[in-house]
Amino acid sequence: MPQCLNLANPAISLTSNSSFSQPWRHTTTSICFSTHPSRLKRIWKGRCCCSAQEQPAKTRSKSPGKKEKTESDKVDPVGFLSKVGITDRTFAQFLRERHKAYKDQRFELYSRFIDLKEASSGYELMGMHRDRQHRVDYMEWAPGARYCSLIGDFNQWSPTENSAREGHLGHDDFGYWFIILEDILREGQEPEEHYFQEYNYIDDYDKGDSGITLDELLKKSHDEYWEPGEVLSREARLEMVAKLYEQFFGPNGPETWEELEEIKPPEERYKEWMEKQKGGSDGEKKPNYEVIDKGQKFDILGIVGDPVSAEKIKMKKPPIAYWVELRKGRKAWMEKYFPAIRHGDRYRVYFNTPEGALERVPAWATCVLPDSEGQQSCAIHWEPPPEEMYKWRHTKPKVPKTSLRIYECHVGVSGSEPKVASFNEFTSKVLPHVKDAGYNAIQLIGVVEHKDYSSVGYKVTNFFAVSSRFGTPEDFKKLVDEAHGLGILVFMDIVHSYASADELVGLSLFDGSNDCYFHTGKRGHHKYWGTRIFKHGDVDVLHFLLSNLKWWVTEYQVDGFRFHSLASMMYTHNGFSTFTGSLEEYCNQYVDKDALIYLILANEMLHDLHPDIITIAEDATYYPGLCEPTTKGGLGFDFWVNLTIPEMWLWHLENAPDKEWSVTKIISLLVNNQTYKSNSISYVENHSQSISGAKSFAEILLSNARGDLNPSDNTFRATSLLKIIKLITFTTSGCAYLNFMGNEFAHPKRVEFPMSSNNHSLALACRQWELLNEEFHKFIFSFDKDMMRLDAAEKILARSAPTVHHCNDSTMVVAYSRGPLVFLFNLHPESSYELYCIGVEEAGEYQLILNSDETRYGGHGRIGSDKYIQRTSDERVDGHRHSLEVTLPSRSAQVYKLVRILRV
Repeated sequence: MPQCLNLANPAISLTSNSSFSQPWRHTTTSICFSTHPSRLKRIWKGRCCCSAQEQPAKTRSKSPGKKEKTESDKVDPVGFLSKVGITDRTFAQFLRERHKAYKDQRFELYSRFIDLKEASSGYELMGMHRDRQHRVDYMEWAPGARYCSLIGDFNQWSPTENSAREGHLGHDDFGYWFIILEDILREGQEPEEHYFQEYNYIDDYDKGDSGITLDELLKKSHDEYWEPGEVLSREARLEMVAKLYEQFFGPNGPETWEELEEIKPPEERYKEWMEKQKGGSDGEKKPNYEVIDKGQKFDILGIVGDPVSAEKIKMKKPPIAYWVELRKGRKAWMEKYFPAIRHGDRYRVYFNTPEGALERVPAWATCVLPDSEGQQSCAIHWEPPPEEMYKWRHTKPKVPKTSLRIYECHVGVSGSEPKVASFNEFTSKVLPHVKDAGYNAIQLIGVVEHKDYSSVGYKVTNFFAVSSRFGTPEDFKKLVDEAHGLGILVFMDIVHSYASADELVGLSLFDGSNDCYFHTGKRGHHKYWGTRIFKHGDVDVLHFLLSNLKWWVTEYQVDGFRFHSLASMMYTHNGFSTFTGSLEEYCNQYVDKDALIYLILANEMLHDLHPDIITIAEDATYYPGLCEPTTKGGLGFDFWVNLTIPEMWLWHLENAPDKEWSVTKIISLLVNNQTYKSNSISYVENHSQSISGAKSFAEILLSNARGDLNPSDNTFRATSLLKIIKLITFTTSGCAYLNFMGNEFAHPKRVEFPMSSNNHSLALACRQWELLNEEFHKFIFSFDKDMMRLDAAEKILARSAPTVHHCNDSTMVVAYSRGPLVFLFNLHPESSYELYCIGVEEAGEYQLILNSDETRYGGHGRIGSDKYIQRTSDERVDGHRHSLEVTLPSRSAQVYKLVRILRV
């Protein structure tokens, strides 16, 4: 009889002779694949940790550190409405209906996957993966295909060499295709003795190379792991029968029917046996049970077992260590096999569809060449040898939920030369600059693979691959790791609202059908951008998108995401509609309820599995509840991008003379209660203000379009206004502030990606870092750096909303406070003020800690050092009990800190 070793359940033991039972493998695999790939994944995990039957129970079990649900965790689909003062009944009813649809969607998702963790772990199974049993497995979702195979360098691009088998692990009812690439046995090598032989592809030497045999392993497990009575051989099944036979008939009982005397009735024999047990003197424990049915009712679920044995079995870990001892190392694998597909091999997936034969780049490919020297796009098998794999060196920095200073950047335009910069160049040159500038997070745009470089990276073609223009996956890991080593968080722009319409390298018409990943008809196409809109209500599309989010967190250890252009997915008109502010516009027939439900699921998954993750919403329509908890009817984001502030500054710079700026309107937009209630990210400029046709603020100010200033005065005006705009925006921000790469030193040129309109030139697709040595740019950078340091020291962004003390349109002076800090701004282009009275609540001494008029910032130094300490007077001003008399030079800003409190 074959031996059978159950590694999942210690209560099931070993039996004698020969090798492991082969039917176990085939039965398990076939059961799993007849349901869904996620079931197969759990079985494969079960080979090393637990059985398929135990996995669901483990997943559903309560985590030891998980907190009990509190009152705030209870679900209320309209819970946030009272908090923000919304009383619209139609919108409230929409939220209730959306919650019902959310529960239905979640139920459908859980009918295919156990939970959100399983639903977001598709990358562990989909695409190309090396199996420990000397083979490579490939899985793809293409429900519209009739035939599936892999073609590439490894099989001379043959569409018949490596195909999915019909009916046996090849194709399931959900449209998933499964292909196995067996490693090639080298000449002169013998096939494996055991079918289950595993290899460790990372270490050159492993325990399996020690030459231990299976029989020695089983004996070792008998001696070390199993306790007496737990290991029963097949022959041991007769031991109990023989023992009972001896008890009934004695040691010399009858052996033939002729020798057998007349047998007494069972009840009589049982009574005699029980009497003998009671009178026994051998010290053996007597039975405390009855085996004769006397008509009594018993609760079979209430049977009292042996709690000690049950607990012992429960606490016993599966004997994985013994299994691992049979696993051989990379050196042994390389000696015995040629890889079925080598690191760096190009490949594509081949489909036979009703529309004909198609070749596509796999949807789950992790390395892609979207357009290699004019050749057809292809995926790259990324399986570097151990010496080339990146080894993580740094731990993630602590994620602050407030006081985020984000540096937005694009790797490709980060160099100083007119070329596409690389990950390594960014790591060595830009990251140290970001650290020196005082920012604690970077936000990378255009990292995910895209064919069209002029799209800034927003027309994504391959969602699981980093852009090959910038380097390899290992290079990007190094970038993230080095950023973490500098204490800098790494956020990514993620585009799940739409995708590239490219068919050869993207997902459009992936399997020949128009409804694989995207909506059909007009709804599946963006009205203006020529992109495809995801079908967010489909379970398999949700599986793809949720897995994509978790992939970037687990594989590349990114710290958060900014979800790009949510309006494109939340509305069937893609956000290109006039919004008046009416709540009806957020719940009418143009709202895509499936997209909203996806955003809820995405935030729940990310925050449940990665509690420190940061999610940022970019929504030009300001959908109600963006940053409210999902349990209270919100979408669950941590921050939202406030797009109105840069638009306001741009309008003033381009349309309003300096003297006609209304400080009242400016401060009312900046100091808005909604900004602080819902975690907004404020900024002066991001990439949108500088890319393709737009101008940076520095370019607008330095151009002197009005022509009424000499160069020196115009430079001073530009310097002063940039410092004021930066400081007032920064110090009125809710919890986070953002700056686009180069704007911290007033980069004078816009960013323009190569396209047909500029003859595909890279002249403006770079940053002029050498400008940091010039006075104007050095002044702006010094001031920006000291702003960041001020926040690092005083935690400005983490404090409560500003309290406005003074706002005067005629003098153009603004004053407000946050904690012990008082911020003063004089926006008047000509008038300076001596002994200007500003009301303050706390009496004491105030010290000037930041002054934009200092000469090191390009100012005129009009405030003497003797005026850096100011003491309050008892004069009531602006409704406050005390006041300060300060000097306010024209076009300047000052920050005072209360350093000594006077009790009166």
